Amino acid sequence: MEKVLNSIIKNIRTIRYFASMNIVASALLFIAAMLAAVIANSPWAPMYQEFLFQQVHFQIGDFNFFSHGDHTLTVLEFINDGLMTLFFFTVGLEIKRELLVGELSSLRKAILPFIAACGGMIFPVLIYILISPPGSEAGHGLAIPMATDIAFSLGVLSLLGKRVPLSLKIFLTAFAVVDDIGGIMVIATFYSSHVTLHYLLWAALLFLVLYFIGNRGATNKTFFLFVGLIIWYLFLQSGIHSTISGVILAFVIPAKPRLKVGKYIERIRHTINSFPISDKDDIVLTNKQIEKLKRVESASDRVISPLQSLEDNLHIAVNYVILPLFAFANAGVVFSNHGQLIGDVTIAVALGLLIGKLFGIFSFTWLAIKLKFATMPRGMNWRNIVGVALLGGIGFTVSLFITNLSFGETQPVLLNQAKLGVLAGTVIAGLLGYIILYFVLPRHNK
Repeated sequence: MEKVLNSIIKNIRTIRYFASMNIVASALLFIAAMLAAVIANSPWAPMYQEFLFQQVHFQIGDFNFFSHGDHTLTVLEFINDGLMTLFFFTVGLEIKRELLVGELSSLRKAILPFIAACGGMIFPVLIYILISPPGSEAGHGLAIPMATDIAFSLGVLSLLGKRVPLSLKIFLTAFAVVDDIGGIMVIATFYSSHVTLHYLLWAALLFLVLYFIGNRGATNKTFFLFVGLIIWYLFLQSGIHSTISGVILAFVIPAKPRLKVGKYIERIRHTINSFPISDKDDIVLTNKQIEKLKRVESASDRVISPLQSLEDNLHIAVNYVILPLFAFANAGVVFSNHGQLIGDVTIAVALGLLIGKLFGIFSFTWLAIKLKFATMPRGMNWRNIVGVALLGGIGFTVSLFITNLSFGETQPVLLNQAKLGVLAGTVIAGLLGYIILYFVLPRHNK
C-alpha cells in the first residue's frame, strides 16, 4: 500500500511540474493563433468573420445581461470584454500574491525586476513613437509593445529545463508581473471613454462590501464570484473597460485561510485516529466513513486561502480554454491585401517588442547594478540577461488585447498591421531568446 501511495504522489508531482512549465499552454496558444491566421486567409474566412460578429444574448424579458446601452455584445466582444476579465482576474490574483509573499513583497526583492520592467515599457513606446508619431492615426497603438506575456515567455524558458537557474525564472516572472501592472494602468487610463459615474459608484460600493466581508473572515468563493459578476456588468455600463473589474476584484479576495495549518493538522490527525476501519475490504463506504472523509475535505478547503484556491482552480480554464479562444478570435491576420499588409504600425510594433524590450530591459538592469541600486542575483550574468530580455519581447496576449482596443473595427488596415507586428515580434523575440539561452546556459545546472 505504501509503495502505491508513493507512486501516486510521485506521478502527481511530475504532472504538476510539467503543468507549471506552461509548455502545453504556450503551444496551444501558438497553435490557436496560427489556426486563426490560416482560416482568415482561406475560403472559410467569411464564416469565421460571421461567427465572430454573431450577437450573444443572456436575456430575461427585455433585459440582456450581455449588452451595454442599446448595443448587444458580439462573440468577439464577449471574448475580449467578458471572458478576458477572468484572465485579468487571475493576473490580479498573481500580482496580489507576489506583492504579499512573492518576488515583489519587499523593496530588496522588487527593485531589480521593477527597474528592468520600466526600461522594458519605456523603450518600446519610444521606438513606436519614432516610427508612428502620436498625432497620426497609427499613434493610438503606442502601448501595444509594452507588455510581456508571462505564460508564453515562461513556456519558452522552460524548454531549457534544469539548465535555467531559479534566479533567472524569478527575474523573468517578476518583471513580467510589473509589465502587467503597467499594461493594466494603460488600459484603465487610456482605453476608457464616456464614463458614467453612477455605475462606478455602485461598483465601488460592492467592492467595499466584499472588502469588509473578507476582512471579517468570509471565504465563500462562490459569493465573491457572484458579486464580481454584478460588478463586471456595472463596469461594462460605466465606460471603464470591463476587464479592470477583474483586477480590482482580485485585490479584495481574502488572502488568509479560515483555518490555520496547525489546527488543520490537529483535526486531520484526530479524524484519522477515529476513522472506522472495516475488517472487510468493502467497495461501498459506511455512513460514518463518509462523514469522516467529508470533515477532512471541509477542513482541507478551509486551510487554503480563497486567493490561492481561485488562482489554482482557474488556471486550467484560463490557460487551456480562454486564452486559446482569445488567440483564435484576435490573431487572424489577413495576407490578401499585400499593399497594406506591412506599414508603419507593423514595423513599430515588431521593433518595439524585439529591439525596445531587449535594449530597455538590459540597459536598465545594467544601470541598476552598476549604480548599486541592486546586486546581480546568483546564477545570473550579462549573457543570460540578454536572452531573458529577448523573451520579454514575447508580448502576445496583452499586446493583441491592446491592439484590439487601439484600432478595433473602425481601422481594419491598421488593426491587421498591428496583429502582424505582434506575431512577428513575438515569434522572432522568442526564437532569438531561446537560441541565445541555449548556447549561454551551462549544460548542467545544479
